[in-house]
Amino acid sequence: MELFNFLEFSFLDLVDITLVALLLYYIYRLVKGTVAINIFIGIVVIYLIWELTKALHMDVLSGILGKFISVGVFALIVVFQQEIRKFLLMIGSTKFFTNSKLLQNFNFLQSKLKSNTDVDAILTACIKLATTKTGVLLVFERKNNLDFVKSSGDEMNIAITQPILESIFYKNSPLHDGAAIIEGNNITATRVILPVSNSQNIPNRFGLRHRAAIGITEKTDALALLVSEETGQISYIKNGEFVLFKDTDELGELLNQDLG
Repeated sequence: MELFNFLEFSFLDLVDITLVALLLYYIYRLVKGTVAINIFIGIVVIYLIWELTKALHMDVLSGILGKFISVGVFALIVVFQQEIRKFLLMIGSTKFFTNSKLLQNFNFLQSKLKSNTDVDAILTACIKLATTKTGVLLVFERKNNLDFVKSSGDEMNIAITQPILESIFYKNSPLHDGAAIIEGNNITATRVILPVSNSQNIPNRFGLRHRAAIGITEKTDALALLVSEETGQISYIKNGEFVLFKDTDELGELLNQDLG
C-alpha cells in the first residue's frame, strides 16, 4: 500500500519539481565557469548523501549532516554573496521576463543565436586603439539592467560603428573617461562610472580600469572588454575573471557566443 502511495503523482508535484529544476538551473548558470561551481556541486552532493542517510535511517550520520547543512546556510550567504546578488538582480530585472520569451533562456530549448551586436566593428576599433595604447572600457549589458550605473554618465543612443568607437575613446575626446555601455547594437551611455572591485587577487600591474571592469562583472551578468592604456593589451572580463587575448578571432567567437 505504501508503494502505491509513493507512486501517486499529482499536478502540484509536477509544478513543484519544475520550479525546483528552474531554481537549480539558474543557480547553475550564475556559478558556471567560476570557482563557486565546485562549492555548489559539493553542497548538492552533501545534500543528496543527507537525504540518503535519512531514508536508510542512519540516524547518527544523518544528524551530523543535518546540523552541518543548517549551520552552513549562514556560511553560504557569505561564500555566495556575489552570486546571490546576481540572482536577485536577475529576478528583479524587467529584462528577465520582457526581453524575450521565458523559455528562450534555456539553451536546450533554442538554437544558438548570433549576437546582433556588431562584434567585428568593436574588435577592429579595439585593435586599432590598442596600437596607440588608447584606453578603452566597454560594458555589454545582458539580462541584468544597468540603469543604476548608466545614470552616472551621459545618456546616448547611437549605433555601433568603428569610427564612432574610435572617436569616443580618442584621448582628447571629452567622452573617453569612464566606460561606454553597449546594449544590443547601440551605445546607450558614455563616461559611466563603474563600481570598483575590492578583490585582493587582482595583480598590482592592473589599474583602475581593470578593477572597474571586474567590479561590474562581479555584481551583474554584464561582460566587459577593455584595452590597457599602459600596454595596449586587450582583455575580456566575465563573472569577475579576465582573460588577456591575442587571438581576436577567438575573442570574436566568444563574444558572439556570450551575447547571442
